[in-house]
Amino acid sequence: MNNHEQKFYDALRDIFVGAKVEGESGYINLMRIKSRYFTEGVFPRLQKDIDEACQPFDAKFREELFDKLYTFFSRYFSESGSIYFRYTPLHQNVYEKVYTDDKDVMLFWKTHMLYYVKTDRLFNNLDVEVDGVKFFFDVSAMEHKKSNEKRELIYEFKERRGDGVLAFTVTHSERGRKTKIDEMLRALKTQDAKVGEETLERAFRVFEKQSEVDYFINKNAKAFLQEQFDLWMYQYVFKGESVWSEARIAQLQTLKRIAYSIIDFISQFEDELVKIWNKPKFVLNSNYVITLDRIASAQNAIESNSTAQKGKSLFQTDLNLAEAGVSNARRTALLEKIISHPNFKSQLEEWRALGIVDDAFKKSDAFESAKQGRRLAEKYQHLPIDTKHFKDLELEILALFENLDDALDGWLIKSENYQALNTILLKFKQKVKCIYIDPPYNATTTEIIYANAYKHATWLSFMDDRIDISRKFLESKGVYVIAIDENEQERLGLVLRNKFPESQITCVTVVHNPSGQQGDNFSYSHDYAYFVYPKVGRIIGHDIRDEDNADTRNFRDVTGAESLREAAANCFYPILVKDGEILGFGDVSDDDFHPGSPNIIRKNGVIEIYPIDPENVERKWRFARQTVETVKDQLRVKFLKKREVWDIERSKNTFNFKTVWSDSKYSANNHGTQLLNNIVGKDLFTFPKSIFTVMDSLRAGLGDTISAYILDFFAGSGTTAHATINLNRADSGKRKYILVEMGEHFDTVILPRIKKVVFCEKWKDGKAAGGKGVSHFCKYYSLEQYEDTLRRVKYDDAPLIALSQDPYTQYVFLRDLKMLDALDVDTKANTVKVDLSRLYDGIDIAETLSNLTGKWIKRVARDRVEFTDGETVDLKNLDWKLVKPLIWW
Repeated sequence: MNNHEQKFYDALRDIFVGAKVEGESGYINLMRIKSRYFTEGVFPRLQKDIDEACQPFDAKFREELFDKLYTFFSRYFSESGSIYFRYTPLHQNVYEKVYTDDKDVMLFWKTHMLYYVKTDRLFNNLDVEVDGVKFFFDVSAMEHKKSNEKRELIYEFKERRGDGVLAFTVTHSERGRKTKIDEMLRALKTQDAKVGEETLERAFRVFEKQSEVDYFINKNAKAFLQEQFDLWMYQYVFKGESVWSEARIAQLQTLKRIAYSIIDFISQFEDELVKIWNKPKFVLNSNYVITLDRIASAQNAIESNSTAQKGKSLFQTDLNLAEAGVSNARRTALLEKIISHPNFKSQLEEWRALGIVDDAFKKSDAFESAKQGRRLAEKYQHLPIDTKHFKDLELEILALFENLDDALDGWLIKSENYQALNTILLKFKQKVKCIYIDPPYNATTTEIIYANAYKHATWLSFMDDRIDISRKFLESKGVYVIAIDENEQERLGLVLRNKFPESQITCVTVVHNPSGQQGDNFSYSHDYAYFVYPKVGRIIGHDIRDEDNADTRNFRDVTGAESLREAAANCFYPILVKDGEILGFGDVSDDDFHPGSPNIIRKNGVIEIYPIDPENVERKWRFARQTVETVKDQLRVKFLKKREVWDIERSKNTFNFKTVWSDSKYSANNHGTQLLNNIVGKDLFTFPKSIFTVMDSLRAGLGDTISAYILDFFAGSGTTAHATINLNRADSGKRKYILVEMGEHFDTVILPRIKKVVFCEKWKDGKAAGGKGVSHFCKYYSLEQYEDTLRRVKYDDAPLIALSQDPYTQYVFLRDLKMLDALDVDTKANTVKVDLSRLYDGIDIAETLSNLTGKWIKRVARDRVEFTDGETVDLKNLDWKLVKPLIWW
């Protein structure tokens, strides 16, 4: 085998095997699979085919063939196995066609055709000598990162070997676990190993200097490589050829045929990875957080409607409660059952750890006596129950709700965000009013909690795919808000203009640090926020600087200069409201029509609001019907709790948001880090967003709507959920959040933060400090990840290539098991039984199916789920065709 031939096969091996890496992960399973397909499948066949193709030609052509194959393919093979423009020096041609026939190209980066998966280190076992001491680092038990979460390395002293080498095991951190240097030094001392802390830490740093790579998947490897090869061959042939003999044409056709065969086989494997990446994912380990008052109110609603429930369908309240184990006599005692549950002790310990209650709190304190009997104590009505402590009671709690998904105030999803967006898209498509995200800024000087090694091209690929899929969540008048700083502000703007060509895009400057963050030449005192919104009509809401002191006017009156009317009758008409938003204005009412209440609720949920009040039912609106629409943007819907009616008020000091937000309230130090430290404790999250910045962003994005879905798939410390809760606390709104986060702080920061801020408004040093609580009900769960799928797929049982078929173009994975071991097939009885527990523990099948089909959950029982469209699915006897996209592709 000549040098050119060896170099080519080595390069081809790189794409299938990649760099050597040790440990336990789905990626290592993937590399083993690729290695097998290369060594046992394509490599022997390819060698044979090339030998046969070269027989008509001399040895010089064979040398040229391998030289040109290596020259082309080596540009696109990376050490992580990804296929893209890995090698693009300025002095050589880049063969990408960077134009289109019908429009200018606004933006180009060399990884734009890729899915960005993660950045990780390729750790291997390593021998190191530092200060005369020999170390050995063992990574055989290391589980590699599932996605791009930031995870520290944990070192543990294993043994001092007979040759004097100090052996350490290396793993990734879990749930905040850290390397214990002091314990390690004591253990080394017992082994007569004279090693100081400085030497130890230096050895750790040497070990950590192993290769860091980006993992990508090419979205269409075949089209990409074929186009690049055609462009390369065109340049190669027409720059060097002057004589076109029949033999030469045959040689070039042979070169192209072999190259295309290689591309066909490579792209099959890459296409398989695309399918796994985009496969809908299982919902795992789901739980609910619900305040006590929400349980109590749901129980009361069932009691008051118990007569009306008779005769309803299988999944209506009575039978659903019965299936959950709740009798009519017992269901009103559910709160007492929770309080007296054996696991209430762990719930109480959680509350104390959260600072919600102190050591003096007793479970009997949750109730108080009243004339009507025992009831929830007002002080503790917003105590948050986490159903992870009461899994045997969870169905009883869920059975209290007529429409489960509609009753939820939020969803918290622990997942890499592309996987989450792709999985929940059908369920929330075109339902989101406002997307707010605060992605990693790609800064090199400020360490943030995300992995921060993105170069510009990687960062753009990372953002491009997530913006592309997330925009499908927006409703027709939805608003997209993205926080960013100077590192990627210009590039992000180009991406947005490319993705939203029909939208209005405004970049707002947000002054968050008036004193500035010191740079080499300038002190940066601001970040940016892009707002993307439709060009039609008013979309962005008004800015209200001080809601407590806002100049609001009673919109009812018949006196004063503001009374713009031709006659009193012209001012008596309904204002039409739904979900807290003004839909429009009804016709002027007849003289003899005067409802006894200011609110009339239509069957479709629209509320007609009239200007009457208890003191004067003859009141009129200030503005006549002909002129009221001129002040529509100044009108706000408000729920009057004392009277329990919806009302209209006019805000006089509202104005459009400016493009510079310079109010001191945006200070991240005062209302980001300091606020979060007071809630969950110090040093748990670096640089959280100012809650006021997020609240104002949501006000701008939502406008007058107080009932809407809000999406944040870079949830960070959970500020968007906190801001949503605060907005609802202020105006009794029904805004709902969908948050996605992959890091360990999902459990250590976001969940505790949600539980705390629904209990009360004010916190100090991690302890409850009073203020208003809110009724709340949310669901949280994890998703299966790409890495999890790679660990479980089985590609090693089937024969690799059918001899009767073309090995390059046939679907070589057709006979592989993948995840079909979740099925029991009885060929004699012609039945298929589904057992998903063979794949994962704790699968929430109902939520998984909801995401998979896009159907919303109405009720869940032990063995069945009912969706809002009336379809019922038997969870114990699943149709394998229903779950097929989850287990075979």
